[in-house]
Amino acid sequence: MKRYNITVNGKAYDVAVEEVGADAAAPVAAAAPAPAAAPAAAPAPAAAPAAAVEGTKVTAPMPGTVLDIKVAVGDTVSAGQAIVVLEAMKMENDINAPVAGKVLSISASKGSQVDTGAVLAVIG
Repeated sequence: MKRYNITVNGKAYDVAVEEVGADAAAPVAAAAPAPAAAPAAAPAPAAAPAAAVEGTKVTAPMPGTVLDIKVAVGDTVSAGQAIVVLEAMKMENDINAPVAGKVLSISASKGSQVDTGAVLAVIG
């Protein structure tokens, strides 16, 4: 065990640190790449369906909860028409179609949480 004096925000602390054998460090190093590989694999399948549908993507301008989806796949929409209602910071925000066209796909579902930039729908 080693002892160190550490100063944090002007306050000194006496800290004792125990050394761990090389065997304990190896599983930690092996565990770190596994989670990194899982997120890398997740976006690839999500990107494949989006690539299959050509058109204008309607994305979430902010993180929030999808309260309502006002259109269905196959509906014809005009530019500026509300297609999704997104709740963010206790406010309901209409997400409007940027272009006129036919709704090719809807990626969000009612009640789901979305992040900024998440594809809500595709209009072609």
